[in-house]
Amino acid sequence: MNWRRLNGQRLELPIKDAVEQAIIRETAEGHKLKVCIGTDSQVRGKVTEYATVIVFLREKKGGFMFISNDRSELKMTIRERMINEVGKSVEIAYALCDLLDKHNVALEVHADINTDPHFKSNTALRDAMGYILGMGFVFKAKPDAFASSSCADKVV
Repeated sequence: MNWRRLNGQRLELPIKDAVEQAIIRETAEGHKLKVCIGTDSQVRGKVTEYATVIVFLREKKGGFMFISNDRSELKMTIRERMINEVGKSVEIAYALCDLLDKHNVALEVHADINTDPHFKSNTALRDAMGYILGMGFVFKAKPDAFASSSCADKVV
């Protein structure tokens, strides 16, 4: 996966190293951090485009994020696409969880799935929640899942 900052600057280091550098820098500046990971997707014709974000929240001081974009030409149902989004987020969360634990940084995994049953994405809510919680991560869905529904949504 290729990662970049919001301004488009590519991350040259492997993502785990870039995240650790960011944590060390931010804590040295006195910030208490929380990391939220989320993925959103958009279907455009026959292509599904994904954006996965790692959002660093500074307690009462804003935040920043790292972004990775991906695409797929597989045809899938809304439920499959939602679970695919969650899978991308969990994959990154799993890769970073030891590092975040080492630095005592809280982690949340956000799913762009609506808790209101009137929305199509709700069909994947139970599966996504079970997957994320089963991996031992804190789960957030809409309207609390800003990493996926706001941050990733803007860069997909």
